[in-house]
Parts: sequence; structure tokens; C-alpha cells
Amino acid sequence: MKIAKRTKTILLVVAGLYSLATDAANADQVVKIGVAGPLTGGIAHLGKDIQNGSILAVEEINKRGLVIANQKITLELDTQDDSGDPRQATQVAQKLVDDNVVAVVGHLSSGTSIPASKIYSDAEIVQISPSTTNPRYTLQGFKTTFRVVATDAQQGPALASYAAEKLKLKTVAIVDDATAYGQGLAKEFESKAKSLGMAVVSHDVTNDKAIDFRAILTLVKSRNPQAIMYGGTDSTAGPFIKQAKQLGIRSTVLMGDGACTNQLASLAGDATDRVVCSEAGRSLEKMGKAGQEFSQKYSERFSLPMQNYAPFTYDTVYIIVDAMKRANSVEASKILNEISKTDHNGITGRTTFDSHGDLMHGVISLYDFKNGKKSLLTEVEM
Repeated sequence: MKIAKRTKTILLVVAGLYSLATDAANADQVVKIGVAGPLTGGIAHLGKDIQNGSILAVEEINKRGLVIANQKITLELDTQDDSGDPRQATQVAQKLVDDNVVAVVGHLSSGTSIPASKIYSDAEIVQISPSTTNPRYTLQGFKTTFRVVATDAQQGPALASYAAEKLKLKTVAIVDDATAYGQGLAKEFESKAKSLGMAVVSHDVTNDKAIDFRAILTLVKSRNPQAIMYGGTDSTAGPFIKQAKQLGIRSTVLMGDGACTNQLASLAGDATDRVVCSEAGRSLEKMGKAGQEFSQKYSERFSLPMQNYAPFTYDTVYIIVDAMKRANSVEASKILNEISKTDHNGITGRTTFDSHGDLMHGVISLYDFKNGKKSLLTEVEM
């Protein structure tokens, strides 16, 4: 009897161990995707927009179920705050590498994406930015850098062409915030504006933490330009155009995607009535039914309005997952090898990459503001 009981006990233990082993084999494998952007500071709303777009995609994919190489996969976002600071961006990049992420969505700005890109390159982890526009980002010779928006080499000229050819503006003063983004956009704009015969009456520099622009604006006013081009983000563009209006400046103000946000009107009040701005991607209006459904889903999930970049980060997560499926692997190096072969039709349009990692189907959208709300003027295919 004792032997029988002992045998029964041994069999139960073995059965239990087998059950545990089976459960472990069937358990989902957690795969981390990094998300990097400013979650604190003056442009935190743009960083959260990147994060939220990624959350929507991951929640949707996990709900549907994902299987790679016969293994159930659960995606997990590893979100890191770079505060929009280049030095912190490199620390964040190293943290994501150490966390064994298989890909990175981010960073937001050129000033953070460019220094972080070397770390991802060394680790052979793909980095796809939904918003970095400085051409230098993808011209460093790294095989890991990609973007799902157009570049400033396209955005700056499109904005200058609209100013010169559609608005018939002849003179422009330029002000940039000295960041890789603002400076890069201003440079591309200036080159094209001059080639179109616009006279650049001045080019002044501020910084991305400034809040008082009255000294620069007083100088600009004395030069009486028909337009002012400002290279910077909405956190500084808002007070810039508000103070311009207070000083009685009636110039058209031209801005790029970093300032062309729904947040701009709340920062600038009715001073947006003379703004024309650009986005380096397809407008929500042109995304059709899918774009409208995404916007509604975003508002319901987060109880706040979408900014610029959430649809692009949403598509970026799907691009990464499509690469996993083609590679039949969740290894970072194998995912990287498949990204360059991407041909993805998402809510932002078709995404294919050239040899540098830039879009082969770039689009620039141009807007003005009516009653404090962005209104699409036109769309330019690059």
C-alpha cells in the first residue's frame, strides 16, 4: 500500500511538472518595442501623441493575436522620456538597447533622433521616426534609420513655393530656434525662397526655450517683410506669433510641422489668423474614412484630441510587426533586414523606403487657421 501511494504521488508530481512545462511552452512570449519622445517639457503633448498612437496599434494587435514562428507573441511598449534633450536622448537610446527592444518608434525631433541613431545603429536595432524631418538623419550611412514622413528638403521648398507662387510674397524675414529641426527647416526654406526670387531681408536666431521675442520682432518689424518664416515647435511659435500681433506686425507667418499643431491656437489665441504652416505627411482629411475612424478611436481612448503624429506611429508599429511576420522572427537583426523591403498600405497612405530609409511617396500638407482651427489648403506630392 505504501509503495502504491508513493508511486501515485510520483505520478502526480510528474504530471504536474509536465503541465507546468506545457503551460510554459504555450505562454505568450513578450516582445518589447521601444517608444522614445518628450513626455515632459514644452512639447510633451507631441511626445504623448507619439506614445498614444503606438498604444492604439499594440492594443489592437494584441487583441487580434500575433503568432511568430509558431509562438504566441504579446507586444509590450517600452516608453522612455527624452525630454526633447539631445543628451537625454542618447541615455534613453542606451536604456532601450539594454532593455532588449526589437525596434524603436521615435524620436520626435531631429535634435534627439540624430544623436540617438548612432546607438541604435551600433546595436543593429531599427529606428523608425514618425516625425524627424532633418535630411541628415538618414544620410549618416546607418542601415537602421528610417522615417515615415517627408524631409525638410521637401517641406522647406514646398512652404517657400506656396509663399512665392500662390501668396505672391516678395520679402521674408527668417527666425529659427537653433535646433537641428528649426535650423534645418529654415535653411531649406531660405535656399528655395531665394531661388524663387524672394528677398530674405534678415535671418535671426533664438532658442527652443525662449518665451520673449519682442527684441527680435521689433527688428523684424523695422524691415517690414511681407512674410516671416519661423523654424521651431509650437511651444515657442505660439508666443512668437502672439507677440508679433501685439506689436502690430501684419506679416504672413510661415511655419513647419513642429508648429503646425492643434495646440498652436491655444498658445497663440487669435494670432493664428495670419499663419500658413506645413506638415510633412498626409493630412487627416486626406486619410479618408480610416483617418476619421482613427481620430474617433483616439479621442475615445485618451479623452483628448489628436495632435499630428499618432497616425504615423500607429502605422509604424504595424510596419514593424509586418517585418516580424516576413522574417518569421522576433530577433532585432532579422526584423531590421526586412524593414527596407516594406510595402505597407496604412491609414497614412503607402509606405515604401528608398536606399536611405526615406519615404518614396512623400507628401506635404499645407494649412491655414480659421477661427482657431487648422484648415487644409492643399497637398503636395513629392
